[in-house]
Amino acid sequence: MATNRTFTMLKPDAVEKGHIGAILEKISASGFKIVAMKLTQLTKADAEEFYAIHSERPFYGDLVEYMTRGPIVAAILEKDNAVEDFRTLIGATNPEDAAEGTIRKLFATSISENAVHGSDSDDNAAIEGAFHFAGRDTF
Repeated sequence: MATNRTFTMLKPDAVEKGHIGAILEKISASGFKIVAMKLTQLTKADAEEFYAIHSERPFYGDLVEYMTRGPIVAAILEKDNAVEDFRTLIGATNPEDAAEGTIRKLFATSISENAVHGSDSDDNAAIEGAFHFAGRDTF
C-alpha cells in the first residue's frame, strides 16, 4: 500500500545556484505539502551512511564528496501517492533524459549533479526521512 509521504533533498548544486525557492515552488504547485524541512550540511560520515547502499559502486567516493561540498535542503513531503508522484515530478536521473518541465530538466546540469533526490520506495522514504528528522520535527 502506498503511503502519503516521501523524502527529498535539494542537493548542493541546486543550493549553490540559488534554486531553492524555484524548486520549492514547483513542489508546492504540484500539490505537495512540506511537513518537515531544514537547511543542513552532511558530514562525510552522514553521506557515507545515507548512501551506504552504493558503497561498492565506482561512483560512491565522488557521490560522498559531492553531497558534502555544501549545504542541502532536506524535506519530508506529503501528498496522496507521494513517492510515485514525486519521482515523476523530479524526472529521470540524467537531466538529458528527463521529461520537459521536470525539476531535473529545469535545474540539473548532469547525471552526477542532478539537483534533487527523491525516495524510490515507501520504505526508503520512511528510512531517509527518519535519518534527517526526529519525530518532533515533522508536522
